[in-house]
Amino acid sequence: MALTIARDRAETIGALEQLDTRLLWLSSWMIHNANHIREKTDGMKIGGHQASCASMTAIMSALYFHALGPNDKVAVKPHAGPVLHAIHYLLDNQSLDRMQRFRGLGGVQSYPSRTKDTIPVDFSTGSVGLGVAVTAFTSLVQDYLIAHGQVKAEDAGRMIALMGDAELDEGNIYECLIEGYKHDLRNCWWIVDYNRQSLDATTADRMFRRFDDIFETCGWRVVTLKYGKLQQAAFKKPGGKSLEEWIDGCPNAEFAALTYQGGAAWRARLIADIGGKPNVQKLLDSYDDDALARLMTNLGGHCIESLIEAFDGAQDDKPTLFIAYTVKGNGLPLAGHKDNHSGMMNPAQMAGFRASLGIAEGQEWEKWGGLGDNLAAQLQAFVTDSPIARAKAEPAAPAVPVPARLPVPEGAEQSTQAAFGRVLLDLAKSGEPLADRIVTTAPDVTQTTNLGAFVNQRGLFRRQELADVFHKAKIPSAQKWAQHAAGQHIELGIAEHNFFLMLTSLGLAAPHFGTRLLPVGTVYDPFIARGLDALNYGCYQDSRFLLVGTPSGLTLAAEGGAHQSINTPLIGMGQPNLTTFEPAFADEVALMMRWAFDHMQADDGSSVYLRLTTRSITQAAREDDAWEADALAGGYWLRKPAPGADAAIAFSGAVAPEALAAWEQLADDLPGLGLLNVTSPDLLHRGWSARRAARWNGAAAAPCHAETLLSALAPGAGLVTVLDGSPGALSWLGGVKGMRVSPLGTDRFGQTGNLPDLYRTYRLDAEAIADAAAELFLDN
Repeated sequence: MALTIARDRAETIGALEQLDTRLLWLSSWMIHNANHIREKTDGMKIGGHQASCASMTAIMSALYFHALGPNDKVAVKPHAGPVLHAIHYLLDNQSLDRMQRFRGLGGVQSYPSRTKDTIPVDFSTGSVGLGVAVTAFTSLVQDYLIAHGQVKAEDAGRMIALMGDAELDEGNIYECLIEGYKHDLRNCWWIVDYNRQSLDATTADRMFRRFDDIFETCGWRVVTLKYGKLQQAAFKKPGGKSLEEWIDGCPNAEFAALTYQGGAAWRARLIADIGGKPNVQKLLDSYDDDALARLMTNLGGHCIESLIEAFDGAQDDKPTLFIAYTVKGNGLPLAGHKDNHSGMMNPAQMAGFRASLGIAEGQEWEKWGGLGDNLAAQLQAFVTDSPIARAKAEPAAPAVPVPARLPVPEGAEQSTQAAFGRVLLDLAKSGEPLADRIVTTAPDVTQTTNLGAFVNQRGLFRRQELADVFHKAKIPSAQKWAQHAAGQHIELGIAEHNFFLMLTSLGLAAPHFGTRLLPVGTVYDPFIARGLDALNYGCYQDSRFLLVGTPSGLTLAAEGGAHQSINTPLIGMGQPNLTTFEPAFADEVALMMRWAFDHMQADDGSSVYLRLTTRSITQAAREDDAWEADALAGGYWLRKPAPGADAAIAFSGAVAPEALAAWEQLADDLPGLGLLNVTSPDLLHRGWSARRAARWNGAAAAPCHAETLLSALAPGAGLVTVLDGSPGALSWLGGVKGMRVSPLGTDRFGQTGNLPDLYRTYRLDAEAIADAAAELFLDN
């Protein structure tokens, strides 16, 4: 039995070593083909990262073809994307055509992409650090789903990040570590390709021990794979201890330089430094130059046996950091050179590499090129029998039914923020299936963004129950913060990157776990910019969530400029896969939230952003619901213009009272004056852009909604646009029908003050709107 196990293990190691070499070749050749063989039509560099791939091939061979379980998910180091595609090429999931079009239109993407690549990609990567941290939040989402009975505990998988050591410089990783510790993170592996070379330099030597300290303090197990089995065997020989001590003390930059120089340089340096110590000379003499080079670069991250031992030894749910020492460019002529990050082999070097593998010219794309039939068959059988070959496709999650209408909060005067909180509370009490799938989160602003009532009703999520101490002590408090496994709010610390990564992970529950969540996250509107990279990252993966930015703009008044958002309407308009609304009235909030919950589940849907305010205003009187369809399309006439009218005021959001007051003031002087409520500059602009693009892409050139609205005015009419945000969000409306525009908005940092003073100072009040109209229409 023991002999059988040993033989099976030896066969596994042998197969994985062959796959390591195969991945090294295919990833290198794919990059070489794109840069040196494929026809170039623009003269631009195509690029790729052969050296960054080379340092990862053994790690990915051991992980994908040995350690990976059926429910594990992996975020791959961006620059190792070609290795991932090579893996799926061996699995027959990736086509030769796409490999040949690496970094070309319709081909393999530069970095793994859920939405642009055709192979299974669990997490998009590319923005450094975010693909690492997202795995921790996805593990927390898995715990949430297990606690809520939507995933079986026995089906839990590991969330794994393959990362370069330079990514450890990213601050969001340490924000994530802290949040993970608060939430008792588990089932998470981070595997560091510790090649000690970044784009510009080698990694600081003194950082190695600090990573141990930082991660262990946050509850992680740290496994260091520094030495491969060849080195470990050498250390046990006479003179080996001196060699080990020399390696431990060798600066990273010098190790890299000697690696590039090769065996003779290693020998000269070792003899100069430790050759006089007992038995060292004899030890070195037992290796020729090539063997000595192999020994000195036989680090743990390149040793298949060391890797599978480490992975097999971490089979509990404790979060684990694997620090795998590697050589950047290992196995290539680029190995160790400080410029190898963007460097690549020239044709002569590639030809030599091909010859060393026995691959015939013209057979470069063969899966098992250069191998004999027997070995090729054995490797094919090994790959076919690997767990990843039997991995299931991402499941299709059933839709969550959404009520035909959501109740509109009552009240003659309301703010959009208060209306949002009330709609959520009514849902929490409703018993609708939708309410059970809503999960809320916020970066320490739950109460101040009006999530409190929902949380009081549904509770905070925590795997281990924790009572509300104040409530138990009968101390009066508006907050009932009982924490338990059935809770539906995930409270986060005040770090917006964590917030957006949590939203991203929650919004990917459907494809990742086959069960749908409808995440709602609130953040102070100006602080969206703090997490913009992570927001973009989530949208790029087509994660689905409802983002609520509130309060917004100068309307926050006494909080001052640091808390007053200016450019968030432009952020919402410019962000792909995010549909943005800025409602003015409570019934608009209810309408848009209902639409958002539906749109988040649609095949062609997206995430949704609501920009809200704390300003309480008089609500619009409605005669019927005819306005609703237009509001969801981006805008509607709050006061319809007379046919062929020469003027209109267009507004968004909180400045509705000022726009209405200005309309009333100007109506006698400008007969037929219209008042346009732009509920979504984003949708209006997107429709206009699509209308223009139809000229070039052959689509039907139907009028866009902005054209339809503005067609009610006379040609050459004038528009005053006004919103509590960048004027650029609305000033473009003049281009739709060639109209004159006088744009109002905030394009300066705000300050403290009461609302009338700030609106007057920053020209958002009714008088400013009337002046802008006079400037346009009365030539004053």
